Amino acid sequence: MQVQIHELVGATHEAAWLPWAVQYFFLIALSVTALLMALPGFVLGREASLPRARLALMTAVTTGITAPIALLADLHQPGRFWEFFFYTHPTSWMAWGAWIVPGYVGLLIAFAWAVHRPALWAWGQGDWRYAPLFRLLALGGAGNGFARPLGALAGLAALGILTYTGMEVMVVRSRPLWNTPFLPLQFAATGFVGALGVMLVLGRSLGTGQAVEAAMNRTLALALGLVGVLGVAWFALALSGLSPHHAKALASVAGFPVWQRIALWGAVAIVLPFGIALAAPARSGWITGLLAIHAAWMFRWTVFMGGQAVPKVGSGLYDALMPTGLAGLMGVIGTFGLWLFLLIAYTTFVPWDQAGVPKSGTASEPARSF
Repeated sequence: MQVQIHELVGATHEAAWLPWAVQYFFLIALSVTALLMALPGFVLGREASLPRARLALMTAVTTGITAPIALLADLHQPGRFWEFFFYTHPTSWMAWGAWIVPGYVGLLIAFAWAVHRPALWAWGQGDWRYAPLFRLLALGGAGNGFARPLGALAGLAALGILTYTGMEVMVVRSRPLWNTPFLPLQFAATGFVGALGVMLVLGRSLGTGQAVEAAMNRTLALALGLVGVLGVAWFALALSGLSPHHAKALASVAGFPVWQRIALWGAVAIVLPFGIALAAPARSGWITGLLAIHAAWMFRWTVFMGGQAVPKVGSGLYDALMPTGLAGLMGVIGTFGLWLFLLIAYTTFVPWDQAGVPKSGTASEPARSF
């Protein structure tokens, strides 16, 4: 009897998750972590936290609206989104996400509107040319005591987003780099880093002052420290063999020089802004903010695109380069352009700098012209 042996080595496959997915996971992480940082000021009533809370809410709203658009683009055709509702599966984290994401975005927008309602009403008493528009946006009133329960519900939805986005990647057993218990925690921690980076850049752009910048830089240092601890713990579990998941993940990439350089980059991306934020907290917002945004985005690029570059069978690595078409570089630029448009609209038509602790009754802010 003759036996034939066929060996399959290095079969190349198209990436299932494109840069649109990186954009979605990046932007939704910024949104939910920024919202959580806004809650102490607006829901718990901490007056000292309001300057940071205003920047956090602005970040949460603008990135929270942009993120689902990137998600729809990653599905390649919007009609696939409805299949999650009509053919749902209770054990699928992605199916749960189809319900959590719209709920979160709706609660986020409702919460932001409630917070800004008194100032919108006050603007509606000003210049006659714009007053009707702002009275309409305020829906004919100035009370916003219901902002607190809306914020609490949005906060719960944000925790749901953090859970589902981490778990839907972690449960993919065929990708050792993804199938690690620390991944949801790393997504959350780097999300806080990225959100603080955006807040620092916005704070410098909008002139919120050095005291606010210093406070955010100190919080950024804390978030970077947490990311560093998680990274060290990840490697310790992998090297010691105490966690088979982490050991398998490390073994899948340890022999490639490019991944050694990525590990070095990761260490620098943590240590550099950490040191700058502590050494000059009141005057380094531009550099620490941009470095933090870079670190959060590149972590997701490395996990998603780099993770798909590790073949399931065979040897070597697939190319994980940024494509230049709409599914790649142009898509990333377009998503940034949409976020920038929303940011301009938010700072133009929303009295973001007047947002205060929600109170029942009528607005006490003086009327001002648009």
